[in-house]
Amino acid sequence: MRALPHLPPGVALDDLLATLRRLAWGAADILRAYARGGVPPFGFAPVLAVEHGSDGPVTAADLAVNQWLLDGLTQAFPDAPWSLLSEETAKEPLDEAGDAGQEPPAEWLWILDPLDGTKDFLQGTGEYAVHLALVRGRRPVLGVVLLPELEELWFGLLGEDGAAGEAWRENRAGERFPAALSQRRTLPELVLVASRNHRDGRLEQLLAALPLAERRSMGSVGGKVATILRGESDLYISLSGRTAPKDWDLAAPEAVLLAAGGAISHADGRPLSYNDGDSRQAGCLIASHGQAHRELCERASEAIAAIDPDFAV
Repeated sequence: MRALPHLPPGVALDDLLATLRRLAWGAADILRAYARGGVPPFGFAPVLAVEHGSDGPVTAADLAVNQWLLDGLTQAFPDAPWSLLSEETAKEPLDEAGDAGQEPPAEWLWILDPLDGTKDFLQGTGEYAVHLALVRGRRPVLGVVLLPELEELWFGLLGEDGAAGEAWRENRAGERFPAALSQRRTLPELVLVASRNHRDGRLEQLLAALPLAERRSMGSVGGKVATILRGESDLYISLSGRTAPKDWDLAAPEAVLLAAGGAISHADGRPLSYNDGDSRQAGCLIASHGQAHRELCERASEAIAAIDPDFAV
């Protein structure tokens, strides 16, 4: 296994991966219990309450997994010089001492999404995920994407300067399977996976302008990127409208995809930036297996310029 270029002082890679495995499978048990109306483990309340906020529904499942992840990382690495930021606590990031209301430090930050695809979770599609990403500065260095219903746990470790490193998936038995990006190269061969719940007319026009072989719909950014990692699809496009994806939606899937040799960027080629004071990832974002990424970006930019000349990609 390739080591990360750097980890915070006092944090060993093997210990970190072991902790992430334990927390991820524990999160899977919590979510699957809530999804089936059962009693969740670890003492969490057996009630699936739904509170509708400005960013969508928040459930007891979100909050239980949020607590499980935050407590687990803090207890496993009490002296690690990192901050913890999750979707559910975005307004109150925790500093390395566990104090709320502090700005995240510049160097190390965990960005967590305890339940990516809440609408799909509530709809019973099974297409939801859990994301954990370790960010250094503005870029991720490690990502974890858990797909509870598929019993898949994806890891991505990036090399020096964000270069492709190592990406793999595990099952509960600990068996490891490498990422298997497809070898489809030309646009008419490519398979696109798009959001089921976040679509508008401009996105439909953009997709219609790209000569792709097939289009599929599913929930959860992590789930969509996993289809690219398995070679089932080749690209995913996000076009912000009334809302935009946030850091916690993208940081972990990006880390795993880049570690596997894929690509993700704005349509103008700019890389994504995290922990920069604005959690929104607005614009036209393209994630792909990397084989035709530049051409995809160019074609998407041309199409958007015709569809909405004022849209900032």
